[in-house]
Amino acid sequence: MAVIIILCAAGAAFAADPIKVGYLAALTGDYAAYGITEVNMAKMVVGDVNAKGGVLGRPLELVIYDTKTRNEDAVNAVRRMIESDKVVAIIGANSSGINIATAPIVDKGKTPQISTVGTNPLVTVDNKGKVRPYSFRICFTDPYQGALAAELAMTTLKKDKAAVLYNVGSDYAQGLREFFTKNYTALKGKIVADEGYRETDVDFRAQLTKVKSSGANVLFLPGMGKDMALIIKQAKELGLKDIIIIGGDGYGEFMNEIAGDSMKGTYWVNHTYLEDPGMAPIFARYKKVYNDDCKEFVNGTMAYDATYWLVDAIKRAGKAEGPAIAKALESTKGLKLNHATLTINAKDHNPLNKAGVILKVGDDLKAKFFQKVEPK
Repeated sequence: MAVIIILCAAGAAFAADPIKVGYLAALTGDYAAYGITEVNMAKMVVGDVNAKGGVLGRPLELVIYDTKTRNEDAVNAVRRMIESDKVVAIIGANSSGINIATAPIVDKGKTPQISTVGTNPLVTVDNKGKVRPYSFRICFTDPYQGALAAELAMTTLKKDKAAVLYNVGSDYAQGLREFFTKNYTALKGKIVADEGYRETDVDFRAQLTKVKSSGANVLFLPGMGKDMALIIKQAKELGLKDIIIIGGDGYGEFMNEIAGDSMKGTYWVNHTYLEDPGMAPIFARYKKVYNDDCKEFVNGTMAYDATYWLVDAIKRAGKAEGPAIAKALESTKGLKLNHATLTINAKDHNPLNKAGVILKVGDDLKAKFFQKVEPK
């Protein structure tokens, strides 16, 4: 676990002590591409805010910890952020499992935490459906994402026999699998194969052989980047060329490095899209600042807007204290961000009526806008 403290004051002079904000992200390991993009976007926002005078007359200071995508590292990091670093709020992580693990810590420390892409319902509510007072998210949830994937498979693509291949140890994968299956069968689709794998698995040929013999015409992958890329590559190698592959927001462009041309024609349920006009100038600036395309554009978008959401909440709270910031986050209504207008449901701390986007990977291996789906 590593900590990086960054004060982005770009051109502004402050006499007041900084407002410390924690950022929790995977900066090393398999999912570093997601975390590095998020932190880079947050740095841009903090730099801009400080250049304009900060918040409440004080500069913002980012306190960044690397989770290495491990719950135990994340829990230790959050404890340090709250007890030693004295952060007033935390952004991240993008993992449902990590946010579920850290929820009791932020609750005890009365420090609000905003998940960027943690879609499992239990990120913001407990097993009894009671809201977690200091846990929030900027993304939609797995029940909605699962419904969109099911509708895409059954209604739009007319694929009536589905196989599911999922990580049995992932809260995210388990939840998305559950809600896809529920909605797909309600639409009269049939689940003909339901196969699991472990976190450490890299060979999925046994499961894919069962999928092939099941007669499935669509394969749903409720997983994360590396796992799904290996599965897609091995599926094509086994001759599953005609099966349609659909996944969720665990998609990342770095998957191309593993799966290559096998990614062509795959579909992904997501929160935003690369061509989103609200984010286009920000992506252009990202490239200029970091000399790189914002390949993980979904994580970049959610991190950028989550940081601005927190800034807005601190301003409305009128003081940099966890309980006041949490109340301001909870009462967010009609906040215009770059990718969406945000209103929070106080009963579950989820965004209300956020549209979903379906992406399709083209021949150039770029995930492009396929269709936008409004909440029903």
